[in-house]
Amino acid sequence: MPFLKNLRGLLLFPAIALLGGCKAVLMSPSGDIAMQQRDLILISTVLMLLVIVPVIVLTFVFAWRYRKANNRSDYDPEWHHSTQLELVIWTVPLLIIIVLGAITWISTHKLDPYRPLDRIDAQRPIPADSQPLVVEVVALDWKWLFIYPEQGIALVNEMAAPVDRPIQFKITASSVMNSFFIPALAGQVYAMPGMQTQLHAVINKPGEFEGVSANYSGAGFSGMHFKFHGLNDGDFDQWVKKVKASGQSLSRDSYLQLEKPSERHPVQRYATVAPDLYDAIVNRCVENNKMCMNDMMAIDAKGGLGKPGTVNTASLDGATRSRLGLDDQPVRSYVGAMCSPGNPLGLPLPATQADTQPI
Repeated sequence: MPFLKNLRGLLLFPAIALLGGCKAVLMSPSGDIAMQQRDLILISTVLMLLVIVPVIVLTFVFAWRYRKANNRSDYDPEWHHSTQLELVIWTVPLLIIIVLGAITWISTHKLDPYRPLDRIDAQRPIPADSQPLVVEVVALDWKWLFIYPEQGIALVNEMAAPVDRPIQFKITASSVMNSFFIPALAGQVYAMPGMQTQLHAVINKPGEFEGVSANYSGAGFSGMHFKFHGLNDGDFDQWVKKVKASGQSLSRDSYLQLEKPSERHPVQRYATVAPDLYDAIVNRCVENNKMCMNDMMAIDAKGGLGKPGTVNTASLDGATRSRLGLDDQPVRSYVGAMCSPGNPLGLPLPATQADTQPI
């Protein structure tokens, strides 16, 4: 039996060694938003410890002072009330709740991911002529696509941003809900198909940081990681040139191939990106014969077109049916396009809807 006890103690050493390799990135972030979130965690923890620590200490004090063997303590079996004790018991937690409530209300608005930044860090405000770097993020199965509309490039499982320049992330997903998270930069924000969420952040230190998916999304979830590079302005320009030198183009057709599920996808770079690809992804109309959600909602907002407006029917082409695994299913028709409200009847449709006729 003593041998088994010693063996259990030895088994703790591998666990301690594994914990020694953990990186406390949340407690030592490199971006101002993550830094403010770290401070919020510390402040909340300290406020709660104001109650927890005294309670733990007093538990041992009472157990020692009022033990059975201590005959010098006062014995008062009729004691039932103390005004001073009641004041402490109720006032201290009430004050902590008020302070936590105020901090929560302020930080909820100040750290709103949709709110544009008003500072680079605690000492520097955002310059008046500063423009954020826009990065369009798409959560795929099981990889991340980053589109830079200003630079006209795109990457899979890799992104970069200049140090001290505000970043505006526009985030969506291709299929299931996911969560975009760079712990060193800012908190997580959900990515949902057919919707766009946002995140404003800034990186204050150069380096290579880990990005992850923080929401389980299926078989390849564990490998859904990417690298985020914080670079100075010159290095960022060189990084953009390196991506442009790849020569690959992200067209709508190549996106549909990229969209197919894959695990531990390697870094891939695209020198050019199809115009409005991100908007088509958000509106679920990357395929040429599908009606965009924003067009559909615009029609609905005007009251709809009724049955007479649904004559522009279409069906999925063979390649799309094969990609979606519908080869053995009956061919179904759906509304391919409608005239947007306010457009003259007979106005030529965009190229993405060229296979249908306006009503």
